[in-house]
This record gives sequence, structure tokens and C-alpha cells, in this order.
Amino acid sequence: MTAYLVWLAGLTASLVVSGMESLRAVIDQVALESGFSGVVRVDHAGETMVCAAFGMADRAHSIANTLETQFGIASGTKGLTALTVMALVERGSFHLDTTARSLLGDRLPQIADDVTVEHLLAHRSGIGDYLDEEAIESISDYLMPVPVQDLATTDDYVRILDAPTVFPAGERFAYNNAGYVVLAALAEAATGETFHDLVADLVCRPAGIRDTAFLRSDELPGRVAQGYLRSEGLWTNVLHLPVRGNGDGGLHTTVADLHALWEAIFAGRIVRPATLARMVSPHSDWPEESRRYGLGFHLHAHTDEVFLEGYDAGVSFLSRYRPSEALTSTVIANWSEGAWPLSKAIREHLDG
Repeated sequence: MTAYLVWLAGLTASLVVSGMESLRAVIDQVALESGFSGVVRVDHAGETMVCAAFGMADRAHSIANTLETQFGIASGTKGLTALTVMALVERGSFHLDTTARSLLGDRLPQIADDVTVEHLLAHRSGIGDYLDEEAIESISDYLMPVPVQDLATTDDYVRILDAPTVFPAGERFAYNNAGYVVLAALAEAATGETFHDLVADLVCRPAGIRDTAFLRSDELPGRVAQGYLRSEGLWTNVLHLPVRGNGDGGLHTTVADLHALWEAIFAGRIVRPATLARMVSPHSDWPEESRRYGLGFHLHAHTDEVFLEGYDAGVSFLSRYRPSEALTSTVIANWSEGAWPLSKAIREHLDG
């Protein structure tokens, strides 16, 4: 029996190594063919299968991406915003059925009186959006309604958010960036603290992630990758995005921090398991995107897979977690379309 167990352990290890090698071969091939620039990491059952960096963080100065490079994740930020809000719900700062109006006072008067925190988290609020994604012709367009340097604090964003209601609260799902900035404003109003500090204190610190922050685009540290609008050339996104992100986007992070974040989320270190279960339960179907949506998290249409996604000028990002398999895969690219070919190839390989 002992000899059999030793043989079985050796066979299992051999299969794991074989799986790693085949996955790495797929990643290397697709990265080469697509001109991928960024980082990729895949972990299964506590074992890192692949962790690799490709391309340039700074093309002008030939500085390569590394595993320690910090990247923007655009709307991937919404997951951390939702965790911050739910942590405040657990602390009694407000409740899911608290109305936005009760905390906003006379600010943003066009937000309906019955819009709640839960409506905003679930993209079911019906409020107007400061960025109409359906009307965007190209991710490389200059989309900000005010100069980017005017958007640094939550109050700066609030000044551009007031827009007519689109539909009654709760009627249907409609992805909405403004709603997540409103959530940041509600968090500040309820606590008296800045939204950026709340994310650091309620999410980053308990998760043990130190390289995740809302960085200003006009004073980026040396470890941060430039975001490029095209697969080649030097055209960056510095004039396309707010100078500092907020509830709907703009975080910078590393692939290691994202892996640690998933572990912390599902270990109950940020919000309690019952709270998380509510966040990752389907609140809406999103058939146009072949997925469902919870509270701050995208959900696979049929499985227990939970994911965060970001797409913006100079940024593309997808990070998935399958609780039933303890499987995490993350792809972050520092150009607008870079993450999608590799993310698709990884998914197809892992799904077999």
C-alpha cells in the first residue's frame, strides 16, 4: 500500500507539472501572436501554475513589465467599492435599504427618493450615468465631460453626476458607472472619511495587500505601467481618464495582490461569509454579456465562477475565481484590447 501511495503521489505531481507546462505553452503562444503586454497568473488548489510578465511597462524608455509592476484595472475597482460598502453595512453605518437621498441631502436632486444602496450596488438604480457606455464609439475617444485634472476627489465627481432618471429604481439591470461614485459619496457621508481611505482600511488592510491604491496619473511611481491606447506606439491614456480614480474605477494593483484579494474575500477576512454569499448571488441576468450580476461582482451564467473585469482607454483586465475548484486566473494588460485574447485562451484551456 505504501508503494502504491508513493506511486500515486508521483503520478499526481507529474500530471500537475504536465498541466502547468501545457498551459504555459498556450500562454506563450497567444502572448506572442497577440502582442500581449502585461501580466498573467493562474493558481489551482494552492499551487501557482503560471505567473509571467510580458511586454513593456514604459515603451519610451524600454522598461519591461515585471510581476511587481502595478497596473490599472479600470472597473475591476467596483468589486472593492462593493466590499467597502458591505463592510460599512456590517458595521451599521447604513443598510442595504438605506436610501441615497437620506445621506445625500440636497445634493444630486435628480436621484429618485426611493433609490437605495442595494439598487446602486446591483446596477438597478435607474439613475443617469455620466458615461453612457452604449453611446461610446471607441474606447480611445476623449470621454470625460470635464478636464481630467478636475476629477480627483469624490466631491469633484459628484459635480458631474446629476442627470435625469432613466427608469424607476429596481425595474431592471443597467450597468452604471455613476452609481458606484454615488456609493463612494454615501460612504463618505456616513463615516466622515474619504472614500480612498475607506478602501484602504476596510479592504486592502484586512486582505494584506500593500500595492493596491488610487494613484494619481500625474505623479505615478516608477513601478506603474503606462496605459497605451494601441498595441504599438507611445500614445498613452493620461488625457483619457480622471487624474485619480474613484468608486467606479481607477485602482492600480499587482497580480499578486489580486490573488491575495480573492483568498481574503473567500476566507471571510473582509466581509462575513453570509454577506459575501449575498454579494455573489445573482441579482440580475445579463444575457447580452452571457453572464449574471451580483453586488459588485460579475457571475458566470451557469457555474459558481465570480469575476472582476475592467476595460478602459489603455486598460484591459479580467480576474476570475472558481470557489468549487480553488482556481484563480488573472490577466492584466496595459493597452486597451490586450487582455482579451489571452483571457479567452486560458479559459478554453482550463475548461478543456
